Amino acid sequence: MIINRYLTCEIIKPLLAVCSILIIIFVSYKSDRYLADVVEGLLPANTVISLLFLKVTIALEVLLPITLYLSVVIGLGRLHTDSEMTALFACGVSPNTVLKNVFVFSLLLAILVGTLSLFVRPWAYEKSYLITAQAETNFDFSQIRSGHFYEQQHGNRVVFIDHRNDSKTSNNGVFTLTERNNVVQAIFAKRAHQETDHVTGEKTIVFVDGHKYTLSRDGSRDRMIRFGTMTTRLKKKEPKPEYKRKAAPTLQLASSTAPYDVAEFQWRISTAISTILLGLLGIPLSQTSPRQGKYAKMLTAVIIFAVYYNLSAIARNWVEQGVIGPIPGIWWVNTLLACTVVLWFLLSPREAQLR
Repeated sequence: MIINRYLTCEIIKPLLAVCSILIIIFVSYKSDRYLADVVEGLLPANTVISLLFLKVTIALEVLLPITLYLSVVIGLGRLHTDSEMTALFACGVSPNTVLKNVFVFSLLLAILVGTLSLFVRPWAYEKSYLITAQAETNFDFSQIRSGHFYEQQHGNRVVFIDHRNDSKTSNNGVFTLTERNNVVQAIFAKRAHQETDHVTGEKTIVFVDGHKYTLSRDGSRDRMIRFGTMTTRLKKKEPKPEYKRKAAPTLQLASSTAPYDVAEFQWRISTAISTILLGLLGIPLSQTSPRQGKYAKMLTAVIIFAVYYNLSAIARNWVEQGVIGPIPGIWWVNTLLACTVVLWFLLSPREAQLR
C-alpha cells in the first residue's frame, strides 16, 4: 500500500541520519581512548580498527532502539506539523494504520536488535577480550612513554620509566613491579633497554645498575639483590580463556542461576522488547500542532528515554547484586514502559478525537 510505504519512508529517512550521527559520535569517543592507548604503547595500532568495529557492533543494540524512537518522533512529527497527517485522516486513513505500520517496522527492527543482542553481542565481546588480552601478553617495553605508570594483567604488573633518551633505545630510571602467588618482585635500575632476537623474535629487557627486591606477603621470602646487569625475558604467552558473562553464549546464561548471569540474560532479551515499546511510544510523542514544530517534543522524548535507560541500568545492578530476584528482575522496567505507552495512547486527545 502506498500510504504504508510513505509512512515507512518518513521514519527511515531520519533513522538513517540519526543512526549515522550516533555512530560517528560513539566512534569518535572510543577512538580517542584507543588512540591514547596506542600512543602510550599499551595497544598495537593495527588492532584499533578491529576494536572499533566490535564496539560499534555491541553498541548497536542500544543505538538502534533509541534511533527508532527518535525517528518516529521526528518523522511523524513532520507529518503533523505540515498537516499531512490531518489530510491523511481526512481522506479516510485510520490512526490504526499508522499504529500498525510503526508496529510492523518496530517488530522487524526488534528482530535485528534481538539477533545482535543474543548472538552477535557475545561473539563481539569474546573477540574484543581476546584482542585486549593479546595486547597485554605481547607487551612491548620499547613503545611505552616516560613519566607514566602502566598497569597490565589487571594490576599484577606495573611499569614506570622516568626518562627516555633521544634515540629511544635506552630508558633512565626504570621501575617495575610484578606480583605472582602472593610474592611481589620490584626492580629499580638506572638504565634499561629492550633487545630482540632477530631469529626467534624473543624480546628481553636488559636492566643496568640497579636493585631487585623480592617480598612475600608473610615475610618469609624477603631478599634484596644488587646487580650490575640483569636480563629478563618477555615471554610471549597465549591469553588464557576466562569466563566473562558478556561473552558467554546465551543458552549457557539461560541455564545459569548466578545473579550476574541472570542479569545479563534478561538484558539481552529486553533489548528486543524495548525496541517495540519505544517505537510505539514515539507515536503519541510525535503529535504536534503546526505552530509547535516537528521538534517540539524532542526534549520530552529524550528525557523519557534517559529515565528509562537509567532505570534499566539500576534494575540490572540490583539483579547482579541480589537485591531483587529473577522475578521481577529487570522486567518491571519494561512493564513500566509498556504502561506508559498504553496510558499515553489512552490520554492522547488527538487520537481520541480521530477514533
